[in-house]
Amino acid sequence: MTEVTIRENEAGQRLDKFLKKYLSQAPGSFLYKMLRKKNIVLNGKKATGSEKLKTGDQVRFFLAKETLDKFKGQTPEEVRWQGASPEILYEDSQVLFLNKPSGMLSQRAKKEDLSVVEYVIWYLRNSGQITGEDLLTFHPSVCNRLDRNTSGIIGAGKTLAGLQALTEVFRERSIKKYYLCIAKGMIREGAHIKGYLRKDEDRNKVVIHSGPCPEASFIETEYFPLLSNQEMTLLKVHLITGRAHQIRAHLSAEGHPILGDYKYGNKTWNDHYKKTRGIQDQMLHAWQLQMPQTLSGALEGIAGRKITAPLPEVFAELIKETTWEHGIPEASEVLP
Repeated sequence: MTEVTIRENEAGQRLDKFLKKYLSQAPGSFLYKMLRKKNIVLNGKKATGSEKLKTGDQVRFFLAKETLDKFKGQTPEEVRWQGASPEILYEDSQVLFLNKPSGMLSQRAKKEDLSVVEYVIWYLRNSGQITGEDLLTFHPSVCNRLDRNTSGIIGAGKTLAGLQALTEVFRERSIKKYYLCIAKGMIREGAHIKGYLRKDEDRNKVVIHSGPCPEASFIETEYFPLLSNQEMTLLKVHLITGRAHQIRAHLSAEGHPILGDYKYGNKTWNDHYKKTRGIQDQMLHAWQLQMPQTLSGALEGIAGRKITAPLPEVFAELIKETTWEHGIPEASEVLP
């Protein structure tokens, strides 16, 4: 007999859903048959599979070890992390926030990719906070995503409760998200701009429209100039809606493309700074998150908290070494 104690990350789901994760290679018909024959029981009693699990519940398997091993499949392999690691900006028992380097994927596109998700799993396993057995029924993951070549803050859930709660807060837009970017041209006044974004799947680009059109989503962006000269402006951008490529495409549509952005930007300008300063990626950084003042449960520890991600070195050096003609006091918050 094998006994499994339900932990926080497995609680709140139906027994049959848990069993399909724990014995991922077993047919559903086999699992329900074992429940009917009481070869799988919950808290010592016959179960149907529809029961909602609670922390501390006991699931007992009256099955041969060979059968369990066969249907459990392989324990997930430990990630071998290589290369630069994201800086951890904040961590508690439920969630963590990281500073993603430019060039790193938020989530992998191919099986062999290493993304922020793989780093989170590696970090939690390496620090003893999760085991390979835990990963049979729960995978820590990120709660927001950034473009590959955008740096900055990524939030992740360490527990099921943390993952679900933080994902919901991002989804409902109660977190205020601020970015920093270098935009072409002198911008002296802030603006609150709206539009409609339509994705061109064939070109993996988005198109901005001034009015509603088929398959387009409403977008809203607010920006404030911090430092400027005749050539460019350091902008603080409040991302109100959060669509793919929104800041990059919206600013470009306004005539102020982001430095280093070859998809929506100015190639001649980008090539100059690539040659003279080694700028390879767009100068766009997810800089700060302002959490809602009231949060409970798994997110109680981050209520009202402001999380800030330091700028990448190349971005910080560009700000420091550029001669700016105009600026506001708030710019001191981001100056290297």
